[in-house]
Amino acid sequence: MEITDVRLRRVETDGRMKAISSITIDGEFVVHDIRVIDGNDGLFVAMPSKRTPDGEFRDIAHPINSDTRAKIQDAVLVAYAEADEVVSEDAEVAAGTEEEGNEE
Repeated sequence: MEITDVRLRRVETDGRMKAISSITIDGEFVVHDIRVIDGNDGLFVAMPSKRTPDGEFRDIAHPINSDTRAKIQDAVLVAYAEADEVVSEDAEVAAGTEEEGNEE
């Protein structure tokens, strides 16, 4: 398995989430909404998940072995280290409002 592309957007929030990423595997399969989290022991990658009716979070997609998890984490964290633009939530909302206003 080769990670052939990583797209990452840093975000500025009050929480621990630092970026959202998508990866392409072997140029054929994309996984969106991979998050970079600032944990107690440093940065780590959280796979896409959804909340169940009982309030728990369940991964939608995840690696099934530690080698694959390490490949994904390494690729995403390298992209995070290289990314220099930070997008605040307020800026995203404002940009969306401007775009909507230009469509009229």
